[in-house]
Amino acid sequence: MPLPHILLALLVTLIWGVNFVVIKVGLEDFPPLLFCALRFALAALPLLILRGPLPAPWWRIVQIGVLLGVIKFGLLFVGMHLGMPAGLSSLVLQSQVFFTVLIAALVLGERPSRRALAGLALAAGGLVLIGLQRPLGDSLLAFALVIIAALAWACANIATKRSGASDMLRLICWVSLVPPLPLLGLSYLFEGPQAITTALSHLSWRGVGALLYIAFLATTVGFAIWSFLLRRYPASLVTPFALAVPVSGLLAGWLLLGESLTMLGWLACGLVFGGLAITVMPRSFPGLAKSPAA
Repeated sequence: MPLPHILLALLVTLIWGVNFVVIKVGLEDFPPLLFCALRFALAALPLLILRGPLPAPWWRIVQIGVLLGVIKFGLLFVGMHLGMPAGLSSLVLQSQVFFTVLIAALVLGERPSRRALAGLALAAGGLVLIGLQRPLGDSLLAFALVIIAALAWACANIATKRSGASDMLRLICWVSLVPPLPLLGLSYLFEGPQAITTALSHLSWRGVGALLYIAFLATTVGFAIWSFLLRRYPASLVTPFALAVPVSGLLAGWLLLGESLTMLGWLACGLVFGGLAITVMPRSFPGLAKSPAA
C-alpha cells in the first residue's frame, strides 16, 4: 500500500477515534435512534450538488445502507445509550476487523498472509491491554448490541467491496439516503414523539456540533475514504487500520483533553501500531508503491 494511502487510513482512524467521544456528547441531547437518523439525513445533503447516475446498483446501495446505517449505527447508538462506555464501545466495535477478514476469506477467497495474521495478533494484544483499563459498564445487552453492530459493519465492508463503485463520495452519500426514514420510524415507535419533539426544540451548540461532526467528518469524509481503500485493496489489508481507532481515541484524549495515559496504555498503543506496521508495510521501502496488492 503506498504511503499516501496509509496516511489516509490513519486519518480515518483519527476521525473515528474522536467520534466516539462526540457520540457520547450528542447522546446527551438526542435519543439514539433520532440522532442516527439525523446523522445520515445530513450526510446525504451533498447529493444536492453531486450529479450523475447511481454509483452502484440500487439494491447494493440499499443493502449497504441497511447494514451500515440502520443496523450498525442504530445498535451502536442504542448500546451506548444503554450504558456502554465510549472507550469500550470503540474497542469492541473493532471486532469487525476479525469478522471482515473471516467473511472475506469465505466469500471473496481472500487469504491473509502469515505476516498479516501475525500483525493482527500483535495489534489484538494491544487492544486487550486497552480493554483491561476500560470499565465494562452495567449492561450485558448493551455489550451484545455493539458486537452485533460490529458484525453488521463487517458485512457492509464486504458489500462495499462488491459494489463496483468507483466514486466513493457519491456512493456514501447515496447510501446515507437509506437509513433516515427507517431510523425515524424506529425512533417514533421506541423513543416516542415526545422525546423527538423535546430533542428538536431544545437544541444546544454542543448537540448541533456533535451532529455536524458525525454527519460530515465521520460519515461523509471518513466512510468515503474507507470505501475507496476497501475497493482498491484486500479487506485483510484495509480493515486492520480500524484497530487503531481506540488508540486514536486515547491519544486524542491525552492531547486535547489532558487525560492521563499510563505506561500500560503507551505499551498498548505501541503494540497496535506495531501490529499495523507488520500487516501493511512492505518488506522493503523501495517497493512501497509497487501495486495495490502490496
